[in-house]
Amino acid sequence: MLLPTLNEAKRLQPCLEGLMKQGPSLREVLVIDGNSGDGTVERVADASARDPRVRVVQEPALPNGWIGKVWALQHGLEQSSSAWVLNVDADIEPVPGLVAAALEAAEELDVPVVSFSPLFSSQTPAEQWLQAALLITLVYRNGAVGARATAPAHRVMANGQCFLARRDVLTDHGGFAPARASFSDDVTLARHLARRGVRVGFLDGSRLFRVRAYCSLGQMWREWGRSIDLKDATTRWQQLVDIAFLGLVQGAPIPVLVSLLLGVDRWSAQLIVLFGVNAVLLGIRVAMLLGIASAYEVRRWTYFFSPLADPIAILRVLLSTLTRPRQWRGRSYAAVMNR
Repeated sequence: MLLPTLNEAKRLQPCLEGLMKQGPSLREVLVIDGNSGDGTVERVADASARDPRVRVVQEPALPNGWIGKVWALQHGLEQSSSAWVLNVDADIEPVPGLVAAALEAAEELDVPVVSFSPLFSSQTPAEQWLQAALLITLVYRNGAVGARATAPAHRVMANGQCFLARRDVLTDHGGFAPARASFSDDVTLARHLARRGVRVGFLDGSRLFRVRAYCSLGQMWREWGRSIDLKDATTRWQQLVDIAFLGLVQGAPIPVLVSLLLGVDRWSAQLIVLFGVNAVLLGIRVAMLLGIASAYEVRRWTYFFSPLADPIAILRVLLSTLTRPRQWRGRSYAAVMNR
């Protein structure tokens, strides 16, 4: 298992505790640290004293053109000897049996690469209101979780919080290097592999791990916003088409319906058709909201009002499409940004 870290002391402990409860399917936990200065390494050392499978590996100097997390994963891959490589993020809380279940799913579906969606936990009402709308933008563009091994390569989805791959498949296709400059490295790597004929799965992992990815609404806006457009895994033309699609089917229905109800005195056949189309689109949006409900440990009342946040979510996708991050986790990526 590969676990990249950089100043994760405040949220790493639940992840380590969950990993130490895994059975014999987990052979090793390589924590690849990017020279943290907040006590992260000390936390890993404490875990290592309790479970020898856990050990820390210091990340070498970051080369030009690489994102820190991806470089850490590449270095960890070179240090690992396991037949299967499972990389996880420090903000997840694994349940006992995660590793065994992930391996079983990959073997049962005969997919050499598979990742898992999380159970979202500990969100404030405001965070859940916006996060559900952001999540729905991904569902509209790429579909919901499922085996997805036959999805078109440009629509394959993945989640780097829990990403399992056969080691030989990774190394045969360049390891993590194809996603070296990507801020959506999980999707970029998955689509790279899918284009080369590798079967890639994306499954519901809500029973395997929970995640509290962001500490505030503002952090969610910044951190998820940096990659919500999937620009590193999607052509510019497809991004523009996707934004137009989201605007029509996700963002427009409520404003259109409200405008018609409040502003129309005499209904023509065309207006009736327009109303009907947008009513159907809103119905689809509500059905999708119900469909992803199981991804939330607790559903706040604001969850059911998240369609009202759709225009804001689409604006965030647009802003992410038009800009490129300059910094992430305290590291500057000017060279990557200008590539």
